[in-house]
Amino acid sequence: MDAVDISSLSKTVLLATFAVTFLLGAVMQKTGFCSMGAVSDIFIMSSWVRLKQWFLAIGVAIIGFALMSYMGMIDPLKSMYTGSKVLWLSSIVGSTLFGFGMVLASGCGSKTLVRIGGGNLKSIIVFLVLGLSAYMTMRGFLGVIRINTLDSVFIALNTPQDLPSILSPVMGIARNDLHLALGLFVGFGFTVYALATKAFWTLENLFAGIFVGLAICAIWWISGSLGYVAEDPNTLAEVFLLTNSGRMESLSFVAPYAYSLDFLMMYSDTSKVITVGIAAVIGMISGSAFIALITKSFRWESFRNTEDTANHLVGATLMGFGGVTALGCTVGQGLSGISTLAIGSILALPGFIFGAYLAMRYLQVRMAPNPCS
Repeated sequence: MDAVDISSLSKTVLLATFAVTFLLGAVMQKTGFCSMGAVSDIFIMSSWVRLKQWFLAIGVAIIGFALMSYMGMIDPLKSMYTGSKVLWLSSIVGSTLFGFGMVLASGCGSKTLVRIGGGNLKSIIVFLVLGLSAYMTMRGFLGVIRINTLDSVFIALNTPQDLPSILSPVMGIARNDLHLALGLFVGFGFTVYALATKAFWTLENLFAGIFVGLAICAIWWISGSLGYVAEDPNTLAEVFLLTNSGRMESLSFVAPYAYSLDFLMMYSDTSKVITVGIAAVIGMISGSAFIALITKSFRWESFRNTEDTANHLVGATLMGFGGVTALGCTVGQGLSGISTLAIGSILALPGFIFGAYLAMRYLQVRMAPNPCS
């Protein structure tokens, strides 16, 4: 494949990513899909509807990833989540901090982009602070702290850390066959749980969960199949076009914040290019803004008071550090990562929920009247 083909294919990858995430941003804006909202609904209103939307999306993503892997459309072992090193402490601590932070900041990484599209000025500040915190955690002084503390505690496996790779030699079943079986079993488990209650069966709930799950699968295919080049004419090595990790990626909204800021600040540096993650950020904001404008729900919103400002600043910082440390956010690990059945992602999922619960309790205490006043 010559350089012209590479250039053309790169543009196709970016356009496809933008199209999928434009629709995703529109769907999230219209349906209110939100992982932070899922936990807050349970805590405040005893409503499990949005959690079931999230779990339906997880089920669809797991099934879709397993089917694409089985059919040879993508290679599951070339994702960023299936390395042999299980950073279990980083996954648990990072996801808990992210979960706590997303409540303080009024939403996770994807919800922040959706809120920006709807006119929320607070979310623009969250975007900037989260991006800076994430960048410092990847390459700055917070990264040195992360690597020398949390990341130094890990379990090194002899196989990739996804369940099919771990269990295949133990059960004596070919990895590809086992992945399909586990993917269908676990995926249908999440799906059945979400659909078990008849009250959940509304067009909005079904559309939100199914579309979000399919969007995760679509980006896996875009980066892992459409953007895969077996032999780059420049390096003669395989390459996944325009992924920041150099591996197959799906959606995540922590590191792409940092890469987006880096691209804007270093725009004149010709080595800086728009990647899949940056295109996804642009697509999410654009899709949300489109729906907000045509439905006339676009509203400027700013901070209420000093404490509201402080909460968002602290929350964004925790999300930046926690998301990078956990290798993803509630979309990155809680949907993309867990679709691969990776151990790190399985550990991170309850951490997001637990961290959000702790933050809800904290805010409840803060809002409680002081009997001594």
